[in-house]
Parts: sequence; structure tokens; C-alpha cells
Amino acid sequence: MRRSSSILIIVLSCLALGFVSWRLAFEVPAAAAQAGQSPELVRTSNPVPRPPKPAEPPALVTSIAPPGSAMYVAKRGDTVTLVAHRFLSQTSYLTSSELAEAIRKASGNPQGTYLKSGQELIVPGILATPIVEKTIRVPRDFEVRAVYLTGVMAGSDRGLRIIRRWRELGGNAVVFDIKDSDGSINIPFDHPLAGGHHVAIHDLPKFTHFLHSQGMHAIARVAIFRDERLVVAHPELAVKSHKTGQAWRENGKLVWTDPSQPKVQEFNIALAKKAADSGVDEIQFDYVRFPAEGDQKNATFVFQTQHPTWHRSEVIADFLKHAYAELHPSGVLLSLDVFGIMAWQRPVDLAHTGQDIVQMAKYCDVLSPMIYPSHFFGMDGIKHPGDAPEHFIAESMKRFELITKGSDVVIRPWLQAFRWRTKTYSPKYIEVQVLTAKNTGGIGFLFWNAGNDYTKPYVAMPEMRADKGKYFRGDELPGVVQAGLTPPTDQAGIDK
Repeated sequence: MRRSSSILIIVLSCLALGFVSWRLAFEVPAAAAQAGQSPELVRTSNPVPRPPKPAEPPALVTSIAPPGSAMYVAKRGDTVTLVAHRFLSQTSYLTSSELAEAIRKASGNPQGTYLKSGQELIVPGILATPIVEKTIRVPRDFEVRAVYLTGVMAGSDRGLRIIRRWRELGGNAVVFDIKDSDGSINIPFDHPLAGGHHVAIHDLPKFTHFLHSQGMHAIARVAIFRDERLVVAHPELAVKSHKTGQAWRENGKLVWTDPSQPKVQEFNIALAKKAADSGVDEIQFDYVRFPAEGDQKNATFVFQTQHPTWHRSEVIADFLKHAYAELHPSGVLLSLDVFGIMAWQRPVDLAHTGQDIVQMAKYCDVLSPMIYPSHFFGMDGIKHPGDAPEHFIAESMKRFELITKGSDVVIRPWLQAFRWRTKTYSPKYIEVQVLTAKNTGGIGFLFWNAGNDYTKPYVAMPEMRADKGKYFRGDELPGVVQAGLTPPTDQAGIDK
């Protein structure tokens, strides 16, 4: 009897609970509906994740664009220039303005400054993957015919016009700064000592690829030990003052790192290797020396403690030995800029700079003496050396050839492409330098103009090219398809 009563109580309780649940199922939604609210469903099991809200459509719609291009749908406030800047890194173009012009042509030349919302633009030159460029190996006696560009110029539209113009006229190489003598680094470089820096050449492999496509030998210049940016940020890496123990100054200027400081050496080698990995064909070291001015007796260096028997020349030679071993396996050439006066081998010059040409020639492929005639003031009894290019070019080359005899190093001189301290600077002046250098053992040449104004070489090159057996051999970069080397007609007359 007690067991039957218990069963009856359990059954009635279940019926009551079921009735209450049935009422709630209808009354709660009804009440919520009357209040204008959506019912909230409470789940006792793990909920199924809600699908995410659909993302905004991508700006580039590649499915409807021509091959190698992409379609961009403009937003309010967009301009062609802004679009070009935004997508430059995804294209084969080197500057935003070049890409903007290409976008306009591909998109029917849209009018007005601002684009309409929803307006479609074709972005040409889209890269499937980032460009990876390889060094084009050439023998050390490859005849280079080059002009120099600052890093800022090389990364600009005008710089590209100079390159195309130089190529059209018979040039086959460009020297461009990846690190200038104030320490400015012009390429992306992730290194603890690099710090934040303005990048003028945003994609070095892409820039090198462009040079190769133009049939140009790519020479990356690195100003080594004169580095104001580095010593200001890291004064512990500077030459030290014997009197104060603080950073030493050259004529009041804090600009020199200690050439014997291992951290400084490794920093510069790492930058050079970065350029080599980006496909350049040659690394050129400038300022690979000790400071030559200022109070030399007050300057102290790390090597005086670590290697007390060494001279400055041994520091430079040891650094170059290490750098050459690091760089040469990649296939790049290593060239060194040296003072033209070093051909005279005066003890005072060697003691200050450490540029022992005989020792340096062992650890490089090319020596590039800076034999600008205007810089030989007070030499050989000539009052106006800038107006005696034949004498100073010939005398310098003969001396460099003599002191490097048997080393197999190539002498490729820097020649004067500026008017300073000469009244006779002209296209003929250019021709005289090139001819004299060639006749005294030079292989190729480099033209220097700090402002990158090559008006006179532009005029001289066609005549020299017409008689190139006289002025130069005419070597060309191997393995490069020589196509599209003539600049567009609207650019051909620029920068003459």
C-alpha cells in the first residue's frame, strides 16, 4: 500500500511539471511578441557558432580584370594617386606616379581629381609573387660605363628617366646609394643599429630587376665608416677623444665611426650582404678609411688596445679581407673608392687614411680612384689642375697601374662630371678624361655629379659611342634580353 502511494505521487508530480512547461512554451513568446521584443532562446547544450558577418568585398576583384591586372572599386574620397600609392608594392611599377599614369591609361583616363564612389579602375602590373632578383655575374674586367645617383634620386621618376636616358646613349651601369656619407640608409634594412630610417628605394629586388631589364649593371654604393647618423644614435661606436674619452670630432663635426670597431664593421657588411641578396651585381665601398682631417693626435681607436702593434692600414686590410670573404660567394663584385692622391703613396696620406693600395688590391675586384682633375690642387706645380685633365688623369692612372701590378685588380676611375674649379668643363672635357683613362690602363669609367646633372656626358656619349673602339669597348650585360631600352617618346627629351 505504501509502495502504491509513492508511485501515484511521482506520476502526479510529473504530470504537473509537464503542464507548467507546456504553459511557459506558449506564454513567454506571446508576452515577448506583445512587448515588441524577439524571444531569447536559451540553449542548454553547446551552441552552434553563428556564421560571421560577410566581410566587405575586397578592393581588388581579379576575376574580372585583364590578365596581369586587377579591378579596384573606388570609395568616396579616393583619387588615382591615392590608389596608386596604396597598391604600388603589389605591382611591377617603381614609383606611384608611374603607376598612376598606367592606371589612368588602362581605365579610360578618368576625369577630375576625385573618383566617384563605386567607380571601377584597372590596376595594371599586378605581381603574382614578390620579385626575387639574382645577381648577374660578370668578370672583374667587365667594362662599366656608369653614372652615379643618390638614393633619393634613384627612387624617383627623374632618376628612372636618367637611367633610361643613359642607357639610350650607350651607358651600361648605374651606381646608386644604399647608404650615404651622412649614414642615411635608403633601403629596408632590419638591423639593431639601423633604427628608423627613411626608405627611398622601397623594393630593392624590384629596382635591381628594372636595371637588369634595361641592360644595366647594378652597383650598390655603401659609405662605410663616415656615418653621422650612427654615431649620433650610438656615440659608443664613434672614434674616441684621447683628452675627454667622449666621441671625437673631425673639425667640430661628429661624423666618424671607429673603423676598427667590430660592431661597426659587421653592421656595414650586413647591409652589403642585404644588397647582394637583392640581386645587385656589385658592392662599392666608399669611405673605407680612417678620418684624414681634424686633430689626429687626439683620436683613439679600438685597435690600439686590441692590436697595439697594428697600423691603420692593417685595420683596413683586415676589414676588407673579412668583407670580401663574406660577399664574394654570392657572385657580386667588390669595388673600392680610394683617394686619387693615394697613387703618390705619400707617407702622411697613408698614415692618416690607412688606404694602402697594395694591401687593399688583394681583397677586392675593382679599385676606383677618384681622380677628378679639380681635386689635385697644389700638385705638380700646376696652378689650375681642374683645367689639366690629361695630365692628372694620365699621371694618376699610370701610378695606380704601377703599384697594383701583378694583383689582377681592375682600375676603373671616377671621372669629373661637374664644373667645380674648372673653366673648361664641357662635353670635350668629358671625352678627354675617358680617352686618357682608357689609354693609360683604365677599364670603364664612373661619372660623378653630386646633383646628378649629366648634361655634358649626355652630349659627349653619342660621339664616343660612334667611335667606341677609341673610347671604350662597348661591353654589355650578359644574359639580358635587350628589349624596350629606348625611353617613351614623351620622356626622351627630358633631363638632357
